[in-house]
Amino acid sequence: MKKFLVLLLMLFSANIAFAVTSYDRYGQKTGSYRQTTSGYNSYDRYGSKTGSYKETYSGYNKYDKYGQKVGSFKKDSSGRITEYDKYGRKVGSYK
Repeated sequence: MKKFLVLLLMLFSANIAFAVTSYDRYGQKTGSYRQTTSGYNSYDRYGSKTGSYKETYSGYNKYDKYGQKVGSFKKDSSGRITEYDKYGRKVGSYK
């Protein structure tokens, strides 16, 4: 989750097309994120899709690998990113 928050901060800062691969401290691949037309897909180390993030007017909705919404991220005017669960309850905020 924290890896995606770093990625999310980058996405809010720049609207660029890319793919990102993440590694653990030993250099082993742990997963990746790839841009799609509507947001980003996440994959595990073996290339299996683990979820997706679809862009909205104020942030991203998060979906599991089956397409069920599991949460969202929203950015306010101060730059704070707030995370919500699938029921709309606040989970945390990051700045």
